[in-house]
Amino acid sequence: MKKYLAEMVGTMVLVLMGCGTAVSLNCGVDTASVVGTAIAFGLAVVAMAYTIGGISGCHINPAITLGCFLTGRMNGKDTLLYMLFQCIGAFIGSALLWVLVQQVGAQGTTTGANSCCAGACAAFIVETILTFVFVLVVLGTTDKKVGAGNLAGLAIGLSLILVHLVGIHYTGTSVNPARSLAPAIFEGGIALEQLWAFIVGPFLGATLAALAWKGLSCCCKK
Repeated sequence: MKKYLAEMVGTMVLVLMGCGTAVSLNCGVDTASVVGTAIAFGLAVVAMAYTIGGISGCHINPAITLGCFLTGRMNGKDTLLYMLFQCIGAFIGSALLWVLVQQVGAQGTTTGANSCCAGACAAFIVETILTFVFVLVVLGTTDKKVGAGNLAGLAIGLSLILVHLVGIHYTGTSVNPARSLAPAIFEGGIALEQLWAFIVGPFLGATLAALAWKGLSCCCKK
């Protein structure tokens, strides 16, 4: 049970700190807000990686959990429960952020929800590509034989900053179904209408990353 609770807490921190920064900086208005938001998400992952990594592996993202399942690193039961508790944590983080925003007020997005002005299909493509890159980094750096060891958390956090720098302009960057689900429920509107793209896209990207890593790791063994 500890590992599930760890995933819940970790995802809560990611959503609260990452989306909270997006709200506080009114992300997207200028370059500084984009860079600041990207760094916040990366730092949240690094912080949680070295806090709960030894307990649960610090997935805090259903797409990563799916990638681990498809590469044989975890069983079906843990996969489903990880995803469930990640979503619960995301809702807690979004609820806390929503309360804060209601108390002090905010311009623009109130929960850091994702959306794409070019439409859901465009968002789906962007999120698939970015999640593929992100999950591939996760699978590679955490591999027991050829991974980065204790530096994996730092590499993953930096890669999350990277995909945010690329994707914020297009979709706000999710690469995490739980991170998109909870804010969209609280915010509604276009974020809720396009939500499918921010769930299906990351899951597809994670699946492709798992297939790619299985192929690469087989080559490494040879």
